[in-house]
Amino acid sequence: MSDDDKKPRRSHGEGSIFQKPGSKKWVIQYYTYDPETGGRERKREYTGFTNRKQAQNLLSDRLNKIAKGEQFETTKTKVADLYDSLRLSYLNNGNQGAARALGWRWEHLQPAFGGFLAAHLTTDAVARYTRQRQEQGAANATINRELASLRRMMNLGRRSTPPKVYSTPYIPMLREDNVRKGFVEDEEFSKLTANASELWLRTFLEMAYTYGWRRGELLKLKVRQVNLTQRTVLLDSGTTKNKEGREVTMTAKLAELLKAAVSGKKADDLVFTRADRSPVRDLRKTWSSLCVRSGLGEFVCLRCKQTWGRKKCKCAGRRRQYRGLLIHDFRRSAAKALRRAGVPESVIMATGGWKTAAMFRRYAIVSSSDQREAMAALERSRAEKANSPQTAPISSENAPKVPAKSERMVQ
Repeated sequence: MSDDDKKPRRSHGEGSIFQKPGSKKWVIQYYTYDPETGGRERKREYTGFTNRKQAQNLLSDRLNKIAKGEQFETTKTKVADLYDSLRLSYLNNGNQGAARALGWRWEHLQPAFGGFLAAHLTTDAVARYTRQRQEQGAANATINRELASLRRMMNLGRRSTPPKVYSTPYIPMLREDNVRKGFVEDEEFSKLTANASELWLRTFLEMAYTYGWRRGELLKLKVRQVNLTQRTVLLDSGTTKNKEGREVTMTAKLAELLKAAVSGKKADDLVFTRADRSPVRDLRKTWSSLCVRSGLGEFVCLRCKQTWGRKKCKCAGRRRQYRGLLIHDFRRSAAKALRRAGVPESVIMATGGWKTAAMFRRYAIVSSSDQREAMAALERSRAEKANSPQTAPISSENAPKVPAKSERMVQ
């Protein structure tokens, strides 16, 4: 081979890029300054890329940061390792709910990013994942929660000592409709209570409809938090979503129901227990059945998308899905009812546990009945204004008298 046919060598300091025999993945090589020896230290980094351009871009980024004296991540930390760290952080803080939710989202994130080196996570890779999830039919809100978990993993790795990640890529979020919808109107609440035969369920409905508390906050309520003498209910600090305690006063109906619900129980017993004194852990099945009996929900066959019959679907499908009123709709209903009763916004937020005014406004939206009442009030106001003497139409009897020409000249 002549000298002209040889591939030109890179200039000193430009690094190199190559493939190992039998491998399609590129390796980059560069030199960094070693403060201990005062000399240069050779670094080889396995990119995991089969595309030469991607590997070259990574090498250029490394050389640019070396020239500026910036640090960057060269370890083999994977996104899966960051997931383990975040999950452990949740568990150490006693946040089992967040750990479970993270696990559900990781089921979708893991196939796309589990084997990714954290240093190689890019905005383009996130955009491809977003598009893939949209094609699978995932809602924008669902995708945003998954991306938020991914970003939280990266940020936790960056704050670690020593850092597992030196930089976090920009992770764009999708536009979503985050306005809460759905209300439990008075008529619907009457239907629910009429079909709720168990004491615990009737008490649960009354408390949720009155205070708008979250399902978990109610199910964890203990007898010692119910003061029948002062007619108050206390949520301990640290047991709520925002970690702040709350105290509310009972209504007459709630006082009657809670007295029966805590009768014969010890201080640390749960308020909501079934007839055999077993705690109510999950009421999804109870709730869906109650709403279907009350005509406020239905079961839909996942196979033919038709309403499920009493025993089974006509298409012989075996899986069904509930559609209808949600337990969380009680939060919106309580916020709306308290606001219409003239309760100050700050008191409503303290009762329901809304920490910010922006979050409260997402719940206390106006229902169709509010709109009808508003239009009726507007019509009454216009009618009263039209019939008032000041706005009555001018006639020959009430028309102002115009002075004669001779009178005007004298004036």
